[in-house]
Amino acid sequence: MSDAAPTAPKPPAAGRAGTKRELPERFKAYRHVWVVVECEHGVVHPVSLELLGEGRKLADKRGVDLAGVVLAGDSLTAAQTAAAAFEHGADLVYTVTAPILAHYRNETYTRAMTDLVNTHQPEILLLGATNLGRDLAGSVATTLQTGLTADCTELAIDDEGSLAATRPTFGGSLLCTILTLNYRPQMATVRPRVMAMPAREPGRWGRIVEHPLDLAEEDVVTKVLRFIADRESDKAQLAYADIVVAGGLGLRSAENFQLVRALAEVLGGDYGGSRPLVQKGWITADRQIGQTGKTIRPKLYIAAGISGAIQHRVGVEGADTIVAINTDPNAPIFDFAHLGVVADAIELLPALTRAFQAHLSVNRLAG
Repeated sequence: MSDAAPTAPKPPAAGRAGTKRELPERFKAYRHVWVVVECEHGVVHPVSLELLGEGRKLADKRGVDLAGVVLAGDSLTAAQTAAAAFEHGADLVYTVTAPILAHYRNETYTRAMTDLVNTHQPEILLLGATNLGRDLAGSVATTLQTGLTADCTELAIDDEGSLAATRPTFGGSLLCTILTLNYRPQMATVRPRVMAMPAREPGRWGRIVEHPLDLAEEDVVTKVLRFIADRESDKAQLAYADIVVAGGLGLRSAENFQLVRALAEVLGGDYGGSRPLVQKGWITADRQIGQTGKTIRPKLYIAAGISGAIQHRVGVEGADTIVAINTDPNAPIFDFAHLGVVADAIELLPALTRAFQAHLSVNRLAG
């Protein structure tokens, strides 16, 4: 379906000159960068705003507009979502507003998106790698017969003006840059917290383009009977935590992992771990950090007994400060940590917890 050509890690333009064919005539009019702004029940997903920040860079490099795409069930939701898109960098917003779009259904959203693309012809289309975004992206790419790069960790424009979408491959041991050379739009999904959140510009506004949807409810096979929110209070929210403490096999036992939880609790943060801990049953899958788990961007990340292989690195390197604790001075995690401590985490974690407890107690008394 796609002529996406992988290289590792970044191909020079000359290195693929012999493989690039002339863009078909029907695609030469495709311009501009689009971001699908995901909004469910009035809540805009943060990954869409993060993508607007990244899309702004791509659009500026191409010298084109950045557009948000809003699919909504009513005009109020569409207007509020469009406002968020403008305040985070969009030049214009395409809206499709119809009661049939009040709840996400693959058939209705795919029809709306493909109609929009065929009418307004973007060259790049970005979506968040959420449950909704992954489902919609695959369906839209298949319908349009174009390329899609999933779970990207980096987006750029190469020397020839194509979208260079980088993602981990071979179990995270390599980074692969994929190019959709001869089809449009070039599509990619990005997981939450991989890209930085752009600064909000209150009151910023732009042009809204309304697009009709010629689809009736009786034409849709899937029906929404009712919506039940998934609000499990014990579900980890690692992607949005400001402080994360995580453990690895260096802790040696499930009992010792409680030292990670204790430090996280004192710091008012959340806790997680590496993939082997999930496989051993020490933690649940929703607390796995790394390429196949959660991508995080906390202000502080403390990694205890984690070696720091590439699979883990791609999930945490966006953190403001990374503190690594490991007995092996040659552990890969020290290559990208901001602070490194060569020590046994089983001994150091309790000492850190006591020190922070004492510090916080003094501050409370002083306050």
